[in-house]
Amino acid sequence: MHRVVIERDEATAIVQAAGELDAFAAPDLAQAFDQVRNEPRVVADFDRVAFMDSTVLGLIVRMARETAEAGGAVRIVLPSGSARRIFEITALDRALPIAETRSTALAELGRSG
Repeated sequence: MHRVVIERDEATAIVQAAGELDAFAAPDLAQAFDQVRNEPRVVADFDRVAFMDSTVLGLIVRMARETAEAGGAVRIVLPSGSARRIFEITALDRALPIAETRSTALAELGRSG
């Protein structure tokens, strides 16, 4: 079971996901990322995600790259846990802008904008 919703916080779009994100959940996440494509600031909040597969990792990388190429800023919320461990194993934690909490991500985006 998974859930993906889009929230707004001032000038920031927040894509919040929960549950297990695999190939079955990927279309919902892709649709949410498409809806925030032109936003200047995006937070992808995976605080409540227990698992994500390579399909989802690819979507996250693409969203972060496309947002940066369009001049926007991204933060990915990944607290310690199994989802963060997947980022560490794949070295994505060193390639993408990670924040420990949503409030930290929003503060960092506020300083960058």
